[in-house]
Amino acid sequence: MLCAAVIPARAQSGPVGQVPPAVVGPGFPIATDARVAGDSRQTRFVLDLDRTVPFRAFLLSEPYRVVVDLPQVSFHLPTGAGTSGRGLVKAFRYGMVMPGGSRIVFDLTGPARIANSTVLDAANGQPPRLVLELEEVDEATFARAIGSDSRLAARPADSSSATASVAVAGNPAPPAVRPPPTTVAIAPPPTDGPPDTRPVIVIDPGHGGVDYGTQGGEVPEKNLVLAFGQALRDRLERSGKFRVVMTRDDDTFIPLGDRVRIAQKQSAALFVSIHADALPRGEGTAQGATIYTLSDKASDVEAERLAEAENRADQIGGVNLTEEPADVADILIDLARRETRTFSNRFARLLMNDMKTAVHMHKRPLKSAGFRVLKAPDVPSVLVELGYVSNKGDMGNLVSDAWRSRTADAMARAIDAFLAKRIANAGPDRPGPVRAKP
Repeated sequence: MLCAAVIPARAQSGPVGQVPPAVVGPGFPIATDARVAGDSRQTRFVLDLDRTVPFRAFLLSEPYRVVVDLPQVSFHLPTGAGTSGRGLVKAFRYGMVMPGGSRIVFDLTGPARIANSTVLDAANGQPPRLVLELEEVDEATFARAIGSDSRLAARPADSSSATASVAVAGNPAPPAVRPPPTTVAIAPPPTDGPPDTRPVIVIDPGHGGVDYGTQGGEVPEKNLVLAFGQALRDRLERSGKFRVVMTRDDDTFIPLGDRVRIAQKQSAALFVSIHADALPRGEGTAQGATIYTLSDKASDVEAERLAEAENRADQIGGVNLTEEPADVADILIDLARRETRTFSNRFARLLMNDMKTAVHMHKRPLKSAGFRVLKAPDVPSVLVELGYVSNKGDMGNLVSDAWRSRTADAMARAIDAFLAKRIANAGPDRPGPVRAKP
C-alpha cells in the first residue's frame, strides 16, 4: 500500500536519473558528486554531501546488486553520473523512491561483499562523504551473506546527528530515519541442550525503511504495523509455546521475496503478515479488520487493488520483481500447495471468529487475492489488514495501546488453538515444524 502521491525517481527506470525539480524540497541533504575507484578485486564508491546522513546498505542477488537506503536526498550529480562504473560496479542509479526516502542501486559485475560502509564528517576543506567499500568474493560467500540477510548500518561520525527528519509539502515530517541493527532480528534455535521443537511463528510487519506504506495520518503504516507485530510477538512469547521470528524488528526495508524465504528457512508452522489499508480519496469509506488468504483470482475489486499495491512495494523500493514462483510441475509440490491453502483458509476462519469478539471487523472480513508475500508453498499464511488508516475510528484504534493489546490477545488465542489442533493431529512422534494432513 503506497500513497498515490509517491513519485518514483527517473533513476528507477534507467542507469541514471535525477529527482524531478517538483519533488526537490528545501532543507533536504544535497549530494553534489559521486565517483567510483578501484579494480575488480576492491572497489570504493564515494558520495559527496552537504551534511552527514544515516544510511543502510545491503546485498541483493539475481542479478548481483548493492542497495543503499538514505533519507530523502536532492541529487545534484554531474550529467551522466552512474551510466558507467569501474571495478566491481557496472553502473549505478539513484533517486527518490517515495517522500522521505532515497535509494542508490549498484549493479555489480559479480559476487561481492560490503567490506566497509561509513559516513565521514567534513574535514580539511572536504565535504561530508558517504563511503562504500566492496570486495570480490566467491559465490558461496555471497550466498551466505544473502542467506543471513546481512544489512550493514552506518552512522555519521557525529552520533548526535545520526537521525534525520524530513518533511513533504502538505504532510507532517515522518519519524526520524534511524540506522537498524547490523542484522535482521531472527531468533536462532538454541545451539546447546535439546532441540527446540516448538512451532515457529513468523510475524511479518509490512513495509519498512524507504517504503512507508499507507500514510493516512501522522503515523505511517510501517510504524503502526511494527508496533502491533512486536505486541503480538510479546504476547506469543509469554505463553512459552512458540518460537517467534520477526521478518523485521526495526525500520528496515525487506523485499517481499525475502519475507517469504525467512518463513521457509525457519520451517515456519504459520506466517502472519500485518498491514493497515486505506481507501483512495473519493472512493467512499470503509473500516474494520480484514483477513486475506492467497488466491489466483481476487475475491473482489478492493482485494485486487490492495494486492496490486502491496506487490508493487518491491518495485518502488528499487528491487526487480524477478522472483515470482515458476509453474510447479511436480505433483508432490502441487499437493503441498493445496494442503497449505487448506490450512491457511482454516486458520483465517478461526482467526476471524476470535478477532470479532474483540475488535470491529470489516463487513466482508474474509477475502483472497494474489499477495506475493503469501506464496510460500509449504507455510500456511495469512495477511491481516488491521483497519483503515483512512477511517478516523480505525486510526484511533491503531495508535491505541489498549486496542493493540486486546487485538494481539485475540490473534494469539486463534494461533494457539490452530496449532494445538495441528500438533495433536501430527502425533507425538512428529517434532519440529507441523506438517499434518487436513
